[in-house]
Amino acid sequence: MKEHISTETLNLESPSDYSDRLAIQYAKFVSLKHKKENGQFFTPSSVANLMASYCDYDEKTVTVLDPGFGLGILTCALIENLIAKCNQIRNISVTAYETDSNLIFYSELVLNYLKIWLNKKNISFEYKLCNNDFILHNLTIIKNNDYEKFDVIISNPPYFKLGKMDERALASKGFISGESNIYSLFMSLSVKLLKNNGKFISITPRSFASGKYFRGFRDSFFNSVQIDNIHLFKSRRDTFNRDKVLQETVIIKATKTNILLDKRISLTSSKGIKDITENKIKNYFTKDLINLESAEKILYLPSNNCEISVLQLVNSWTNRLSNHDIQISTGPVVYFRNLDHIRYESKKQTDDIAPLFWLQNVEKMSLNWPKILKEKGQYIIVNKGSQASLLQNKNYILLRRFSTKDDKSRLIAAPYFSNFIETQYIGVENRVNYIYRKDGHLEENEVSGLCGLLNSELFDTYFQIFNGNVNVSATELREMKFPSLFQIKEIGNKIIESNDYSIYNINTIVNEFFKLENIFQN
Repeated sequence: MKEHISTETLNLESPSDYSDRLAIQYAKFVSLKHKKENGQFFTPSSVANLMASYCDYDEKTVTVLDPGFGLGILTCALIENLIAKCNQIRNISVTAYETDSNLIFYSELVLNYLKIWLNKKNISFEYKLCNNDFILHNLTIIKNNDYEKFDVIISNPPYFKLGKMDERALASKGFISGESNIYSLFMSLSVKLLKNNGKFISITPRSFASGKYFRGFRDSFFNSVQIDNIHLFKSRRDTFNRDKVLQETVIIKATKTNILLDKRISLTSSKGIKDITENKIKNYFTKDLINLESAEKILYLPSNNCEISVLQLVNSWTNRLSNHDIQISTGPVVYFRNLDHIRYESKKQTDDIAPLFWLQNVEKMSLNWPKILKEKGQYIIVNKGSQASLLQNKNYILLRRFSTKDDKSRLIAAPYFSNFIETQYIGVENRVNYIYRKDGHLEENEVSGLCGLLNSELFDTYFQIFNGNVNVSATELREMKFPSLFQIKEIGNKIIESNDYSIYNINTIVNEFFKLENIFQN
């Protein structure tokens, strides 16, 4: 590989440009499998420069930690930005972590070039490049209470899920929060390594903003640092497109200090990196984006006037589904546990049989069943072995638990009425959520109204303000606010009276009901 990568510096080349040039060359010789296994996706220069621009520092000496160094573009961009803003800086110390042994040679080249570049400006520079696992190494020294803290931490950590038996997940259990994905462990540990009033800047998936798997992380993180700046990349493809990463990402800049609910957060957004400098700044109070008194501490990210109006409307509501005696659960039929009971046709069955609804049967405002699907039988036998996984036949709303990258909406719901088919039971597969009244019956107008709301552009917009992934969890839906039951029934009545279940009509009814016509037309 070395013979194919040009490591010579160019005349007047900045350290960040040198780093970026090496990264582009290196990435061409590394397989996508290697990148995914190591969570190794180098930060584009325009993103690094934006992240660096968030940091101000006016002391003579600054200590920097980069826990996922790679080829050091974040550290280089940060230091270039700091010395351009502050002519007081005379001493810079960097601690960098990189576990890819194939990369260390090039990481060292970048740091040495950065040292030469800074020395020409009469700035002292020292660095420590650690070929250790950032999590395991620092958990050990923190538990021994003998460790350095840093003025600035800047990071593009690896992104991948951790298994329950992963040594990093086991070592951090009960000590730092964020076990579901390695990036949240990096963020949690970084905050512990930050000095009081220190600056934290990271780019990560936005998946931590909601969901039960990141609940502990959010509780710890948002009570430890004051968020100052947020930049949201709305495209799942464009931010790390040269590495083919499919992920909505967000930049967070925060300060380790007391949390002030009336502190302003500056929020910007872009589709990807091409329009990264074209964003408009919107300012919000902390309390408008994060409810620190709630159990979930969901981070809301409204990025335009439409989303702001939607969030304001939803925040004016005071009800959740539970206030209407309505519950949501995950479908109890798990495929591999019911292989012996699932059938592809109802004919020639001596046992009682019930319909089985899969994610693919659920469409907006309609249930497409039966449907020919590979390895997804449309019926389930009713017997002692399957009955615990079946539901009583009554009115429900079926909602997909996952959307695909091709779905225009995150929320896809279908009404199910008990007269859909003559049966005592129905089966709902595990990738479908179902909404119901536990000790009663959802009325037709309640089903139609709720289903219409969930499929509307109003609710899809609201959902995407806080959810940046394809999962639609029952936990999140339980926390979502809804209109009054009277309003839900009124919307349901209008849908039923129109006898038009098209999404165009649903949006017309919902938008007129809440006076949103102008908002969604703009």
